[in-house]
Amino acid sequence: MKNIVILSGAGVSAESGIATFRDSNGLWENHRVEDVASPEGFARDPELVLNFYNQRRAQLHTVAPNRGHELIAGLEKDHNVTVVTQNIDDLHERAGSTNVIHLHGELFKARAVNDREPPVAWKGDIRVGDLTESGQQLRPHIVWFGEAVPEIERAADVVSRADLIIIVGTSMQVYPAAGLVGYAPPNAPIIYIDPKPSINHELSRRDITVIEKRGSEGMLEVVELIQRLFQG
Repeated sequence: MKNIVILSGAGVSAESGIATFRDSNGLWENHRVEDVASPEGFARDPELVLNFYNQRRAQLHTVAPNRGHELIAGLEKDHNVTVVTQNIDDLHERAGSTNVIHLHGELFKARAVNDREPPVAWKGDIRVGDLTESGQQLRPHIVWFGEAVPEIERAADVVSRADLIIIVGTSMQVYPAAGLVGYAPPNAPIIYIDPKPSINHELSRRDITVIEKRGSEGMLEVVELIQRLFQG
């Protein structure tokens, strides 16, 4: 069995109807990013921030995994697969992926504002006054701008042992996720699925196979490529 690492982003979930947060004008659902996705924004107006993520959480209850998620999960039949995703939804898990690293947190979890307690499952709204057992206000289990990315080291370790890397649904322009390719073994093939590919610095240094398709269509092609790549 080969070690396959999937680096996934918003483009995979977009096919399920989850809109990417950031619009062309730089706003997230008509909000400035710093107002709804930063510790400072939460400190200024926690109710605004909690309501923003309550809406995202409510939407997540209404969508389902798409063919791209299912094809990624299906690779586990023959290979050791780790999904390293920038997405905060649980669609990879719902499709059947059993080893998912969420770089930017998880929408269906909450944690204490002091970050000293483990996150808890939370599928409903979070409101001002919802507290942990120790009396701390709950907040979304989301990595906001200016915060550390706790899972980045584990993701880098997984990438460093990959036999194949598949990039799908992400332009790989946002760091630290964009730097993960730099940890890949020199001989590990890299497949990049994107209808409008943008090659970052790390990718430009590698011999990569580019598939200019959407996630689900690209993954169909990748399944065939993997069979030829690892045949015998």
